[in-house]
Amino acid sequence: MINFKNIAEDTIWIGGSDRRLELFENLFPLPNGVSYNSYLVLDEKTVAFDTADVTVADQYLENLKAALGERKLDYLVILHMEPDHCSQIANVLALYPDVTLVGNAKTFTMLGQFFPELASANKIVVKEGQTLETGKHTFTFVMAPMVHWPEVMMAYDSATGALYSADAFGTFGAVDAGIFADLYDFEKDFLDDARRYYANIVGKYGVQVQMVLKKAAKLDIKMILPLHGPVWRENIAWFLGKYQKWSTYTPDEEGIVVFYGSLYGHTASAAEAFAAKLREKAGCDVKVFDVSKTHSSKLISEIWRVGKVVIFCPTYNNGIYLPVDALLHDMAALDVKNRTFAIAQNGTWAPASGKLITEKLSALKNVKIVEPMLTIKSALHEADMEALDAFVAAVVEA
Repeated sequence: MINFKNIAEDTIWIGGSDRRLELFENLFPLPNGVSYNSYLVLDEKTVAFDTADVTVADQYLENLKAALGERKLDYLVILHMEPDHCSQIANVLALYPDVTLVGNAKTFTMLGQFFPELASANKIVVKEGQTLETGKHTFTFVMAPMVHWPEVMMAYDSATGALYSADAFGTFGAVDAGIFADLYDFEKDFLDDARRYYANIVGKYGVQVQMVLKKAAKLDIKMILPLHGPVWRENIAWFLGKYQKWSTYTPDEEGIVVFYGSLYGHTASAAEAFAAKLREKAGCDVKVFDVSKTHSSKLISEIWRVGKVVIFCPTYNNGIYLPVDALLHDMAALDVKNRTFAIAQNGTWAPASGKLITEKLSALKNVKIVEPMLTIKSALHEADMEALDAFVAAVVEA
């Protein structure tokens, strides 16, 4: 069914939401679905920005054709060549064979890899600062390499003040009540998903995001049109502030998270006892997560949210309990930095996980590891309370 929305002068959202997809990139859970945004500008010349994922292909193509009506499509701007946004390029060209594709040199290298059959398509190669004029609208291209692929670019429309931001400023979550962020309670409905999206998809590239934010500061931005999630037309500075924090690895808020792995419940029990004491002493939010039950993308998001992380881990095969080890791998891959960590290890005959975790955390940039480490032998007992209290105190003081 046709479902497109006017969002600015001559500007139409022609995307779609997928509520059935369970894993984004076949990795990240989508309990609230995801939207794939595409935009169409009806000026003297018509221009579409990106296509959509194959899961919403029928909806996207139906919207595109209905919004264009009897008009042809003059330009298709490719801001990002990731398949969830480029999957329908060949189908668009089948419908509008005279369309001109607009992208940068790296865009068209990737286009040839995904769609070698489009080698003879009409193309315009653009660079930083170059423009595309369609009549009343002039689009200036802003290169955004590694946010989060090397070919990514954005486009700024001087007529509407809209920044077409590719994957930047996006979020997991389907759009339903409306396409605009101000039609939701964004902090309640989307902020956790926005942080999880940033930390796991873009998080490694904080330096590159900082470069884009500096470019954005020179533009009179009245709207942000991302490829996922709601469109921003109000309170833009607030969301840019979030990206400023996230991209500089600054904690989003005060708080402490406790992550534990546990085979039979003994390490879990120790972590819960610690968290209860910590809540009394710390005077801030303390949240506890079982790494075996909580998806790694959520745990990574929590690391971006707060400044202190406490890890309770049993020794397993003389090493690190596997779900904790997987989390440490993700942390290194996403270049986590500027955080304080505390470690509690458990072992029945040869506790070893703490030393190994310390080695992996020490390889991260600008991290502090709280001393002393807490060591538990099999289970927490009354005789361990003094050591537990000391561990709590050390975490609070860190």
